[in-house]
Amino acid sequence: MTQQGVRWTADQVLALAPDAASRKAGSKLGAAGPWTEAGSSDEGTVWGLCKGSGSKPYQTVIDIADAAGPAYKCSCPSRKFPCKHALGLLLLWAGGEGAVPPGPAPDWAEQWMEGRRQRAQERRATDAGGSSAGSGDPEAARRRAERRAVRITAGATELEQRLADLLRGGLAGAEQAGYGMWEETAARMVDAQAPGLAGRVRELGSIPSSGPGWPVRLLEECALVHLLDQGWLRRERLPDGLASTVRSRIGLPASADGPAIRDRWLVLAQSDTADARLTTRRIWLHGTDSGRTALLLSYGAAGRAPELALPVGLELEAEVSAYPGTGQVRAALGERFAPPAPSVTRPPGVTTDQAAARYGAALRDDPWLDSVPVTLDRVIPAPDGDSWQLADAEGDSALPLTASARSRPGLWRLVALSGGAPVKVFGECGHRGFTPLTAWPEGPGEAVQLC
Repeated sequence: MTQQGVRWTADQVLALAPDAASRKAGSKLGAAGPWTEAGSSDEGTVWGLCKGSGSKPYQTVIDIADAAGPAYKCSCPSRKFPCKHALGLLLLWAGGEGAVPPGPAPDWAEQWMEGRRQRAQERRATDAGGSSAGSGDPEAARRRAERRAVRITAGATELEQRLADLLRGGLAGAEQAGYGMWEETAARMVDAQAPGLAGRVRELGSIPSSGPGWPVRLLEECALVHLLDQGWLRRERLPDGLASTVRSRIGLPASADGPAIRDRWLVLAQSDTADARLTTRRIWLHGTDSGRTALLLSYGAAGRAPELALPVGLELEAEVSAYPGTGQVRAALGERFAPPAPSVTRPPGVTTDQAAARYGAALRDDPWLDSVPVTLDRVIPAPDGDSWQLADAEGDSALPLTASARSRPGLWRLVALSGGAPVKVFGECGHRGFTPLTAWPEGPGEAVQLC
């Protein structure tokens, strides 16, 4: 299957941009003016020369047919990935065949593609040969795991004592102590090789003085940290699924060991979060045959977008395998059988009451779960005082939007798409409310990304 007969939309292209500045700059390069010698191949390669500030134009080539999403190469010095030239060339291609006609690839584009083909063959040969050479010594791995478990146990025991001291002295002391106390405790959890505990401790430190009702929120979060501590300290008594969930929440690495599920996976949402060290990409998939929802996580170094890119509205035939843990939705993308292609498929939806009940049921398996993925059917965005909510079109129930959702431009795209009429919305439903990520109009129309 090639990509030449399947054109993406501009929104799907711009969803690949690493930031707003790249989207704006790439949009300006999406016309034929700055491009020369643009072309495409039946194998799904697009190339072109883009006039820049220097004497030589930038050479840009894209492999659209890569099953993991497009791969890019550009001679510009930008450290963003994809750069504005790659985005502009994709927009030019998405606009129609006339601007990027079929033809033979220039030498510089063909050399890049040949290198990709050779690397792919080497990876397949490595996979076929197995990984016994790199598997290491199982006995040494077991001893390392035991040493780490001892350190985590010491860290969890220390954290229990610090929580007890906090409650004994009163929550007001947390406000007076400031953030330094929590950061020092988090550092101790890092030393104990329990990054999950460290992250939760840092969240505790952000709660004091965070607004009205902060003592209640702090007490609730302290209870969840205490529950996670106790889950680790008594993990041998837990059912296997819950024990795996505890290990995951503590921060122990795991591999996707569930059976591979082959399906046609619809890309529901793609969103990035970044800090000083890492960009994390969350991609939600819906299996059109299995009905399963899966979360793919991909990471990139600071300033670079993660390599895996699957814009909303595309569908790919592939295998995914779940990570261990009761109710776990995170999965790993396995073998892909065709490049991603646009789809008119929409996921089935539920009411707001059913969405809330789904989150409540999921908490039985994972008490530390912030939210669950859910698609709401026929809801209308409506103001609720100073806030917003999604109200059932035929019922009297509604879900409030989270504070983060209310501060995003996506809220106004959702309101504009609805215009007072019902829409279908995919997002994450949790104790803080509902975060909309993607929406579809009531009638025919493409998915609109809101994140």
